[in-house]
Amino acid sequence: MDPKELGFTPQRPVGWLAPLLLLSTGVRTLLAILFGAYLDKRELQNSLDGSWFDQSVTEDGEMWLDYVADLGDGFHATYSVAWLLAQDRLTVDGAELPRGRVLLMGGDQVYPLASGDGYESRMKGPYRAALPEPPAGRLRPTLFALPGNHDWYDGLTAFLRLFARRKDGHIGGWRTQQRRSYFAVKLPGDWWLFAMDEQFGAYIDDPQLLYFEEAAKNVGPQDRIILMTPSPKWVKAAEDPETYDAIDYLIRMILAPTGANVRVLVSGDLHHYARYSGEDRELITCGGGGAYLLATHQLPEQITVPPEETLTRNKSRSRTYGLRSCFPDKAASRRMSWGVFHRVPTRNPGFVTMLGLIQMLTMLAMAGAASQGGNIQRLFTIPLSLMLVLIMAGTVMFAKPPGASLAHHTRHWLFGLTHGFAQVGLAVLGAWLWLNLPVHDWAWPGPLVVAAVVYWPVAGFLSTQVCALYLLIAGMFDVNVNELFAGQGIEDAKSFLRLHIAADGTLTIHPIGIDKISRKWSADPDGSQHSSWLKPDEPLVARRIEPPIVVR
Repeated sequence: MDPKELGFTPQRPVGWLAPLLLLSTGVRTLLAILFGAYLDKRELQNSLDGSWFDQSVTEDGEMWLDYVADLGDGFHATYSVAWLLAQDRLTVDGAELPRGRVLLMGGDQVYPLASGDGYESRMKGPYRAALPEPPAGRLRPTLFALPGNHDWYDGLTAFLRLFARRKDGHIGGWRTQQRRSYFAVKLPGDWWLFAMDEQFGAYIDDPQLLYFEEAAKNVGPQDRIILMTPSPKWVKAAEDPETYDAIDYLIRMILAPTGANVRVLVSGDLHHYARYSGEDRELITCGGGGAYLLATHQLPEQITVPPEETLTRNKSRSRTYGLRSCFPDKAASRRMSWGVFHRVPTRNPGFVTMLGLIQMLTMLAMAGAASQGGNIQRLFTIPLSLMLVLIMAGTVMFAKPPGASLAHHTRHWLFGLTHGFAQVGLAVLGAWLWLNLPVHDWAWPGPLVVAAVVYWPVAGFLSTQVCALYLLIAGMFDVNVNELFAGQGIEDAKSFLRLHIAADGTLTIHPIGIDKISRKWSADPDGSQHSSWLKPDEPLVARRIEPPIVVR
C-alpha cells in the first residue's frame, strides 16, 4: 500500500490513551465547552444555499440507502466497512442487498481532531479507494454527512470545505450535494429524512430552524420521517435528562405540526449497534463505521423518552422503549472488558511510559524523604508533595470527565480517589523495595541509571495493570466505560445499516455486522475503473445483526 499510488497514507488506529493525545483532547474539549459559541459557524450558514433535496424519483419507486457513522479511525477497520459499502451488492445470510443510491454518514468522519489532512488520510482516501468511480452509465450515488463532536473541534471549517462548499464535489464515486451541516431529503414512498446539527449538544440555531421549517412545508400527514442526530440522546438522557430537549423541540415544534410521524431516530457517536423499540418508533444507534468498539453491557433494558425528569414544561408525551438488540451482545461485551489487562499496555506504549515515569519519580521522592530519617514531617518534602498532588489530581480528573452528570459526580470522585490511593500505594511498595536493595547505596549516578533502566519499565507495566483493574471495576459502575474500551482499541465488531424503501412505502432496515475486519489487502491493478483499488486477502463476511426491521 504505497501512499504515492493510493494518494493518501493509511493510518494506524488512534491510541486514545497516548499522553499527548489525552492532553490535547482534554484541552480542546475544554476550549469547545468554554468558547464553543464563538466557534459556532451554524449562524453563518444562513448565507449558504438553503434548499432541501429531492431523491424521491426512481425508476421503480424503490430506493436503497446506506447509513454509517464513526468511521475515520484506523485504515483496516475504516476500509473494511467502506469496501463492503462500495460493492455493487452484498450477499447477507442468503439475501442480495444492492448498494445504496444514497450514503448517509452520521458523524465523526475523522479522529481524533478535524483537519484537512485528517479527513484525507482517515476518511476521504479510504472511501475513494473503495469506490473510485461510479459504474459507467449509472447514476453516481449521493453522499450526505452530518458532523459529530470530532468534526466540530475546528469549528466545522474542514467539514464544510469537504462536504458542503465544493462545486461538483465528490468523494470517489460518491457525489456531495449538501451546502450546510444539516439537511432535509425527500425520499420515495412518502418518506423524508431530516438530519439535525446540535454542535456539542447546544441549542438548535435559528437558521437551522428556519431551514427545517421551510422543508417541513412540503411534508404532509401521510409522510413518515427518519430523523438523524449526531448523538443518541435517548440513551444519554438517562443520566442527563436535558440532553434530549433539542431533539424533542425539533420533533414537537417543527415536525409534529405537519401531521407526519417520526418513525425512526438513528445516530452514531456510541461505537456499537443498539436498537430500542416502542409502540410507534425505532431508536437506533449504529456507530460501528471504524472507530474503537464501545461496550453494550451497560445499556439499560428500558428507557423513557423524553425523560420524565426534564425541566421542559411542554415536552412530548413520555414513552417507554425496550432494548431489542445490540451488537456485540452483552455477554460478549463483558468478556471483551477483561481484555483490558493485555490490550491497554500493548496498544498504548506511551501511556505505559508516562505511568512508569510518574511512578519512578514518586518512588525516588519517597525514598529520598524516608532516607533522611528524623521527624515524619520530612516525608512531606516539596518533590514528594508535588508528585502526590499530581497523582491524585490526575486520577480524579481521569475519573470525572466533563460529560459526567452532576448527580453522579460523587461516584466519580470516589473512584478517582481510590485509583489515586492505589497508585500511591504502588509507589510506597516500590520505595520500600528500593530502600532494601543495595543499589540504593551506590555512588551517583548509579541509582538513577538503574531506576531508569530497570524500575521505570517494570513500574510502568505494574502501574498500567493497576489502571486496567481500576477501569474494569469502575466500568461495572458506569464510570470510565468509554476509557475501558477506548484503551483497548478493539477494531472488530463493526456495523452499518442498509435500508430499503419498497414501492408500497414499506421501510426495511437491515443491520449489518462484521465480526472480524480484514487486516491484509492486495492491490487490484487489472480491475475496472469503478472497482476497489484494494481487495481483502481473505473473505470479508457481513451478516445480519438481527432480522430485518420492517417499518410501515
